[in-house]
Amino acid sequence: MKAQILFFTYLRGQKVGEDAFGNVYYKTSPFWARLLKKFGVQQKERRWVLYKGTIEASKVPAKWFGWLHFTHDAPLDELDYTWIKPHMPNLTGTKKEYKYPDDIKNIPKMQVNGVKFWKPD
Repeated sequence: MKAQILFFTYLRGQKVGEDAFGNVYYKTSPFWARLLKKFGVQQKERRWVLYKGTIEASKVPAKWFGWLHFTHDAPLDELDYTWIKPHMPNLTGTKKEYKYPDDIKNIPKMQVNGVKFWKPD
């Protein structure tokens, strides 16, 4: 992780929470907001995430996505509904990617959907 981001987070950030993937969420600290206001600088609250491991936006669960984009005022960690599936990041291009049961790669060569292709002698 870049030193500038860590320095910015150390100076201006207030930790809000952490998700199951180890990503840490921050917002502008009240001290920094008061300091800027004292000098006449109006600034909207900023919210950001420090990713654990690979920086991949699909690793942000829906609960935290709404908070990051100012849809909710508070993180929705306390709301756990039984109908919500656990969040999974985008696995496209990895060994764990979803493969359709009737994928052409899984069907023997020269036969697709039960139709055998003509092969010249």
